[in-house]
Amino acid sequence: MLLLDAYIILIALILGSFFNVVSIRVLKKESIAFPPSNCPNCKHKLSVLDLVPVFSYLFLKGKCRYCNSKISPLYPFVELLTASSLFIVYKFIGLELELIPAVIITMVLILAVLTDIREQLILDVITLPAIGILLITRLFIGTEPFWLYLLGGVVGFVLLLLIAVVSRGGMGGGDIKLYAAIGVALGPWMTVMSLMLASFFGAVVGSLLMLTGMVKRKQPIAFGPFIFIGTLVAYLFGLEIWDWYIGLWLG
Repeated sequence: MLLLDAYIILIALILGSFFNVVSIRVLKKESIAFPPSNCPNCKHKLSVLDLVPVFSYLFLKGKCRYCNSKISPLYPFVELLTASSLFIVYKFIGLELELIPAVIITMVLILAVLTDIREQLILDVITLPAIGILLITRLFIGTEPFWLYLLGGVVGFVLLLLIAVVSRGGMGGGDIKLYAAIGVALGPWMTVMSLMLASFFGAVVGSLLMLTGMVKRKQPIAFGPFIFIGTLVAYLFGLEIWDWYIGLWLG
C-alpha cells in the first residue's frame, strides 16, 4: 500500500508540472507539445534535471540555471497542490470506479484555478471537453441514475447563468461552463452545496483581503480557487455536511 501511495504521489507531481505548462500555453493559444519546455526569460531548453517537480525548484533556489532569472513559486505550489488533491481524493474514495470521475473533475478544477489566477479566465478548451468526457463517464459509472448527473449539469449551468445575469457580468462565461462540468460530476444536490461553499469561502477570503488592504473594494478576485475548494469539500464530505445541517435544524 505504501508503494502504491508513493506511486500515486509521484504521478500526481508529474501531472502538476504538466498542468503548469498546459495552463500557460492554452492562455497563449500555443501547442502544449511543441516546443519543449524552456525558460520563459532566456528561452533556453530545459533539461530533465530542471524539470523534476518541486525538487528542481528547491535545488536551483528558485532561479533559472541558465540566466539566473527568478522562477515563479506558482510552479512548485501547483505541483504540490495537484499531488495533495489527487492523493486526498484517492484516499477518500479508494480504488473504486467512482475514482475516475473524481480524478477527472479534480484535474479540470486545477487547470481552471491556474488559468483563472494567471489571467482571470476559465477557458472553453478545458471545460467543454470536460463536460463531454464526464457525460460519457457517467453513462457507466455512478451511484445515481445517469439522468440525475445530467440534471446536475443543467442545474450547475443555470445557477451560474442566473448569477451572471443578476450580477451583470459578475460571473464569467467560463465559470458557468465549469459549473456545468461540476454538475455532471457531482449531481444536483452536491453542485448546489459546492456553490454555497465556494461563495462562503470567497466571501470570507475576499473580506479579509479587503480589510488588510491587499485588494481594493470592487477589485475582481479570481473565483476559480474557491470553486475548487467548495467542489472538493462537497464531493468528499457533502453527505456528512447535509446530515449535520439537517440535524442542526431538527435539533
